[in-house]
Amino acid sequence: MTGMGPIFIKASLRRAKDQSVMRITVFGLLLLGCCLHGGQTDGPTSFTPCSKSYDQAVLLGQLIVKMQNLEKENEAQAVKLRELEKQSAQVNTQLQAQAVELAAVTARSNITENQVEALNRDSQVKRVAFSASLRASDSGTLGPFNTHTTLVFRYVVTNIGNAYNPNTGIFTAPVRGVYHFEFYVGAPGHRSHASGAILVKNGQHIFITYEHQTSGYGKSSNGASLLLEVGDVVFLRLYQTSRIYDDQAHHSTFSGHLLFTM
Repeated sequence: MTGMGPIFIKASLRRAKDQSVMRITVFGLLLLGCCLHGGQTDGPTSFTPCSKSYDQAVLLGQLIVKMQNLEKENEAQAVKLRELEKQSAQVNTQLQAQAVELAAVTARSNITENQVEALNRDSQVKRVAFSASLRASDSGTLGPFNTHTTLVFRYVVTNIGNAYNPNTGIFTAPVRGVYHFEFYVGAPGHRSHASGAILVKNGQHIFITYEHQTSGYGKSSNGASLLLEVGDVVFLRLYQTSRIYDDQAHHSTFSGHLLFTM
């Protein structure tokens, strides 16, 4: 039996095809050698089986194989994990790119909305026009007074942009531009008092309309185009010692509108 040891070892090594089998075989051979050595006596060579050690070797070999399989599975899982991480990184990159694109689209949308709102506001501001007559109801003559007196045209037929105030008689420019104004003033004839009014811009005398008839009905008119800044005011003043008349027919009027912005 002693001569069978090398032959058995060579045969076992030839059958080992991978690292796991090699480890099991080597470990088993070592145990076998221990059994052979422990079975020798003073007499002829004898072989004492070491069944317990052999079973342990088999069990250990199985455990080694299982560990190696687990290592392979772990490696495979690690490969999958790396692939998932790579895919996740790609997805994150795509999401970031989409987020940037969405932010750009949102910014462009906000700019467009702001532009539309600005255009709407500009369009509304450019729509400025008013027309009003002196009396809202009944009839009568106003004046004369010893000083120039602001006229308040209370019967408003048009006030687009609400730039004219029917409570004060004052027009306030909402935007820089050129405005055109017209005014018509009339009154019954009188020997001592004419009819007349002054177009005023920010306290400055611009144009006047004036008519003096001793009988009948006298009426005059005038107009002007003015460059106004935002907040400039325009109104009419009744000329001192003169008169103005109005009734439901609306003889005396004040009108204005924006020609174009500057």
